[in-house]
Formats: sequence, C-alpha cells, structure tokens
Amino acid sequence: MYIFIGEEIKKVVKERKVTVSWLARELGCHRTNIYRIFDAASVDTDILLRLSMILKFDFFSLYSDVVTQKL
Repeated sequence: MYIFIGEEIKKVVKERKVTVSWLARELGCHRTNIYRIFDAASVDTDILLRLSMILKFDFFSLYSDVVTQKL
C-alpha cells in the first residue's frame, strides 16, 4: 500500500475547514508551499510533525498502520 501523504494532508485540511492561508501562517511559510505539500508524495518528517500538531491529526499513524499490516 502506498501513501500519497500530500493528498492525506489536503483531506484533513478540508475536514478541519481551515484555509490554506491560515495553515501557511501557522506553519510559517507561503501559501504556495502548502500547495506544494498537497502535491507531494512525501514530506520531511519535521514538517509532517508540525502539520500533525497544527491540524491535530497524527499523520504518522497512516504509516504505522501500513507497517503493522505488513508485519
């Protein structure tokens, strides 16, 4: 199973009903960087941790679930 993390992040942003501008401010970057994250197949772990805390969603659990299924 392959996780396209950018799509997962975009999905959570939509569910939380927050704007890209708000997320960019919280993350301390420009809006264009958020759109790049949405298009990314992988994200740096530091950024993923910060996004997890900002959006109150454990994105790492998506990977853990895959690993658990494969063990």
